[in-house]
Amino acid sequence: MNRLGIMGGTFDPIHYGHLVAAEMARSEFNLSKVLFIPSGKPPHKDRRDISEAVLRFEMIELAIQDNPAFDISALELERKGPSYTVDTLRVLRRTWPEHELYFITGTDALREIFSWREAEEILTMTEFIGAARPGFDASDFLLQVQQEHPETQGRIHYLEVPALAISSTDIRTRVKRGLPIRYLLPEPVRHFIQQYGLYTTEGNVF
Repeated sequence: MNRLGIMGGTFDPIHYGHLVAAEMARSEFNLSKVLFIPSGKPPHKDRRDISEAVLRFEMIELAIQDNPAFDISALELERKGPSYTVDTLRVLRRTWPEHELYFITGTDALREIFSWREAEEILTMTEFIGAARPGFDASDFLLQVQQEHPETQGRIHYLEVPALAISSTDIRTRVKRGLPIRYLLPEPVRHFIQQYGLYTTEGNVF
């Protein structure tokens, strides 16, 4: 079967950490495509100043435009209410029935999987690729998960990604403080942030 990579998140803004993780996962796990799915109302985030969906969507489009293996979906942005992963995976299973699904996320988020809505069903629909920065040893954590949840055996994978020291939070903070963000994210995205004045005013909602 073909393999579809799924990259979810707020992407506020998207940066090279996201892109490197997606590309390395694509190569390492032989994914035919990586689908970026920006979240509408993430249930696990308390931020009330998340940038407007259309702006986050456009930044992703700018960032992935030169990679034919990357695509984007507005699935969660068009759905009303919180963006639950289980609902997204159900739609993707129907839309891409000939593909195996691989959900790409940070290893820190893997620790929260079993607090997600209908986690047991999620684990039957997708395998997980946990991306971590170099030097982070996930072996003990993965072993613990597999011991406590035998159903995850062979369905959670570890991927070392050098660019994961970059974060959207840090980029927003740097913009707010007037610090440079060049080389942390694609140039078209940096210009987009400047054009729309994103992240420059405390508490501003775009």
